[in-house]
Order: sequence, then C-alpha cells, then structure tokens
Amino acid sequence: MLLVWLHLQGSNASCVQIHSAHKLRQLTSRQHVFALLLALPQQEQFQKPANSNTTAIQQYHQQNINNNNIIPAPNWQGLYPTIRERNAVMFNNDLMADVHFVVGPPGGTQRLPGHKYVLAVGSSVFHAMFYGELAEDKDEIRIPDVEPPAFLAMLKYIYCDEIDLAADTVLATLYAAKKYIVPHLARACVNFLETSLSAKNACVLLSQSCLFEEPDLTERCWEVIDAQAELALKSEGFCDIDFQTLESILQRETLNAKEIVVFEAALNWAEMECQRQELPPSIENKRKVLGKALYLIRIPTMALDDFANGAAQSGLLTLSETNDIFLWYTAAKKPELQFVSNVRKGLVPQRCHRFQSCAYRSNQWRYRGRCDSIQFAVDKRVFIAGFGLYGSSCGSAEYSAKIELKRQGVILGQNLSKYFSDGSSNTFPVWFEYPVQIEPDTFYTASVILDGNELSYFGQEGMTEVQCGKVTVQFQCSSDSTNGTGVQGGQIPELIFYA
Repeated sequence: MLLVWLHLQGSNASCVQIHSAHKLRQLTSRQHVFALLLALPQQEQFQKPANSNTTAIQQYHQQNINNNNIIPAPNWQGLYPTIRERNAVMFNNDLMADVHFVVGPPGGTQRLPGHKYVLAVGSSVFHAMFYGELAEDKDEIRIPDVEPPAFLAMLKYIYCDEIDLAADTVLATLYAAKKYIVPHLARACVNFLETSLSAKNACVLLSQSCLFEEPDLTERCWEVIDAQAELALKSEGFCDIDFQTLESILQRETLNAKEIVVFEAALNWAEMECQRQELPPSIENKRKVLGKALYLIRIPTMALDDFANGAAQSGLLTLSETNDIFLWYTAAKKPELQFVSNVRKGLVPQRCHRFQSCAYRSNQWRYRGRCDSIQFAVDKRVFIAGFGLYGSSCGSAEYSAKIELKRQGVILGQNLSKYFSDGSSNTFPVWFEYPVQIEPDTFYTASVILDGNELSYFGQEGMTEVQCGKVTVQFQCSSDSTNGTGVQGGQIPELIFYA
C-alpha cells in the first residue's frame, strides 16, 4: 500500500494511508462506475435539527449548495438558538472563510470556501493541515482527486451534522470520507451501498469495496454474487471491474452459475478491456488481456453441448486446447489440462418448511386453476430460489406450476414449469429462473397456480414463525389467495432459499 500525501506548501505534508496511486486513478477516471449506480433507489439520510427552525436552516443549506456567496441577514446569529444551526450557516459560505479549495480534476474544478477551525474539528487530516507541526498558511488548496459534489457532501456533514447521500456520488463521497478520516460519514456511505446492493451493481461494488478496504461490504457483495451469479455476470457492471476482481470471481468456488455463463462473461470483459487499453478486440488481444485468468474458467465442467456450440467455436481457445477438452469429455485416458477441471460447489439451498403435518384422502385439496398464496418476511437478506410444492395424493402425476414472487404488487420473479410427483407426501422443488433477492423486514407475496391432478396433499398446523438456521421467517395470510391457502393450512409448504 502506498502513501497519498496531502501537500500543504513546498515539501511540507501530512499523510494518510489510503490507496495506491494506481487505484486512485482507477477510481477517479472511471466515471461510468458512478453512472451505473444511478439506477439505484435514491436514498437520503438526514439527522434533523431538533428545533422549530428546521425549514429555515434547510433553506440556507440549499442556498449555500447553489451559491456560496449568500450573505446572511444582519444579526443572523440571533435567528438560530443552537451552535449547530449557527455553524451550519457557514456551510459553503464565503463569509469569514479563511481557506478555499479548488476541487475536481482539470476542466471540472469548483472553488469552495472553508473555515479552518470548523474543518479541523471535523477531521484529523484537516487539523494536521491547518494546525499541525508542519502546517503553513495557505489560502488555496488544490484537491484534484475528489469530485466537487462528494467534497460538498463531506463539508455538509462536518458543518451541519447531516448526511445527504445520492446514488451517483456515494462512492466518491466514501473516497473523500476515507481520505480525510471522517469515519461516521464513511460508515453511512457503506450502509447506503449495502442497502442498495443488487446483482446489477454487486461486481462493481466488490471492486470498490476492496479498494476502500471495507470487509463488511465485500462480504455482502460476495453473498449477492454467489447467490445471483448469472445475473451478476451478465450485468453491465461486470465488464467494468479490474483484473484482480475478475480473477477473484472466476476462481470463486461457491459461484452459483453455469460455466458457459462464466465463459461468456469473461469474453465480454475481455472485449471491454481491449477498449480500455485501446487495443483492437481481436482474439489474440482478448487472450492477452485475460492472461492467466482464462484458465480459471472451468471449461471442462461445461455440458458437452455448451462447450461444442459455445466455447469451442468462440475462437478464444487454441486448436490444441479444443482437441484436449474434447478428449477430456470422451476418452478413457484423459489428457492433462491447464484449465481447472473440478466442478464448482455452488451454494446449498436451505428449505423453510412452514407446516408441522400434511393431510390426504379424507380431506382432498383441489386446485381448479385458482391461486394459492402466502405472505412472508425475513430478518436478514436472502435469495429465494424457488418453492417446495406438494404433489398428488393418488399416485404419480405431473403438474404444471406457475410460481410468482411479488413485493407490494410488483412482480420480482415468476416462472412456468412442470414437475413430477411420485404420490408421496414429500415436497417437490420448482425453481425461478434466477434467485430473487429478498430484503429484511418487508413482507413479500409467494403465489402458485397449479394445473394437474386435482387431488393433492396439503399442509396443516402451520406456523407463523419458523427459524431456518440464522434466518427467521414470518408468515401471514395473503389477499391474493383464492383457493384456501393461509397460515394454518394449504399449499406452498416450503420456501427454498440461499442465505
């Protein structure tokens, strides 16, 4: 890890351990990383002033953000009863400013006023800059590696004790908070990112979480990538990750994806990397930018059809590699390969069973094309992979099942598939195309419409709360249920999920 020096004047400096210069360039040069986050839900977190002048002080904040030359009214100090509110008036205000910052890269700078005492109270880095042993008086400080909106967000926290985050600036704000050692703001940025985490941005955030040395965020990213691997690999953000993150993902043992999807994702990344390095996207250059990461793709574990119709015809493999892999599939004596040949372990799904018993014969369950539905909530993020369903109570039978998962009326996942039941009271899994991310403390609606043998097993003695490993699941009745399913009895006996 290198040291980033915050220059004061001449050779005098104070230092903060943050990131290598290479990674700083990586963060500041890839503005599309932030653009990818624009699709995230816009969230704002405020610590409200605890007094009657809330509206007035917020108006000052907005004025100061838009125009830093606002001069307060005469005797403005008397308008605000607390030091916090009076201090907030100075946010981005030239009045009494004793230092200015030229923030942003060349061509995109913004000149922002500051007050050394306030800044030093809010940040040990600013304290060292202005009041440390090597501090020197300097009226203007250039900060080319921080975006102006992110620097303003940090100043707003220091001056106003308010956290105001937006999806398109939160990563840059986290960088600023780390650089100037403002830990509570940094923690709020990480919480914001964890809340906004999805398969679409998990790979990008994984790369950034390693850059920022945030192990909790890294762990959350891996949870999403493992469970929703195919969605994450197909996301636009996957092509924007650095090589080290690419290697980490490709060698991941718990990646829950078909190997052909992994191969195609690596190919897409290589094409984008060629563009970044200003290379023609030829097969030779794609192999060059992939380097040793190519052999982390477990090509020998692909289905033969996937290999023959996909990887073998991609042109990425040499003729010798292609021949050896075909021999690997078919020959009794298998050739040695450079590629990893062990199947990924993936994730083991957990099953939450909500009934204590099931019934048949005397009380038959009939479907008649109606909807069976139940609502559930969890206390930690999980990924619903499918439902476990009952089958025929009159011998073997085939069912057609339409399964659906909704949140507040919005469909998050659905699938139409068939399954075969053997006449036992066992449950039979029906899967979504991709696992669906479920957030804690919010009720979701699980529904199924079955078509097949009308006589079926059904659950009894339903539980309102079930403990499944480290996950607690609560159940309640759904208004979508038109076929009798509820908490106490009915269908959808199991939720199948990754946690």
